[in-house]
Amino acid sequence: MGTATASFGALKVGLLAAVMLTVAAEASFAQGLPAAAPKVLADGAGAKSGRFDHMHKTRFIEIFLAHRDAKSGKLVAECYNSMFTTKGIPATKDTAPQAQVEGLDFAKMKTDLGVLGASLNGPKVWLPDWTEIEMGVERDFNGIKASWVAQLDMGDNAGGVAESTPYKPMTIARKSGLGWNKGTTVLLLDDAEGNTWIMKGFQQGLEPQHTFEQFVAAGASNFKKLPPGWKFRVKTLDKNYIEVPVGGVATIMPDEFFNVYDKTGPGMSNYKP
Repeated sequence: MGTATASFGALKVGLLAAVMLTVAAEASFAQGLPAAAPKVLADGAGAKSGRFDHMHKTRFIEIFLAHRDAKSGKLVAECYNSMFTTKGIPATKDTAPQAQVEGLDFAKMKTDLGVLGASLNGPKVWLPDWTEIEMGVERDFNGIKASWVAQLDMGDNAGGVAESTPYKPMTIARKSGLGWNKGTTVLLLDDAEGNTWIMKGFQQGLEPQHTFEQFVAAGASNFKKLPPGWKFRVKTLDKNYIEVPVGGVATIMPDEFFNVYDKTGPGMSNYKP
């Protein structure tokens, strides 16, 4: 597929997140406030909306830059995603080349940008077919362009975003819309309470253990830590599936592999697959 283009229109700034809080172990957080206000504080100001198509199986990373909120003192993290830039999705569908990812210097990021912590999410493979999202300042991380897409509330999680618990749902502010087209194969988890979760980001990491195709082929046998009553299934969609969280709040969840899922159904999507 060819390069997708982003069309920009003015929308009000909001807190959103395209991707779940599942990260590699590079995160490092210090206690207290930095000596000066972080340079990234205003990166979400003036964010503009863009639409990206032909995204299914695009490789990406996210960079999280953590600091204390100036008013509350709570830990928050600015999020930057390599898919959502002015260049759109490349024909290769690789927005985070391995050599450049391996060369990321998180200690230098902390020093240069004046933040308490810097961490990596991914590399991952994006599974929706399209996304509409608000984007702020575009930064360069070792040659990887990535735009601001969210500010995440870290709560009491001083250990960093790597501390997310598998199969434990959480809420996150997100105004982005995304969708899977009819005919796309999706990976689903049905929990013991009757909820269905759709995989949005497939974790590769710096040392991939399997390809997406291998994971799909292995199916339910991949999972060793599913809670009692939970089931995994693969489905080919018979109609378009669209997510726009009601009230701008999404419910999300990681699995034991750091794959990320969104809750489906009322309040999240047009139907439950």
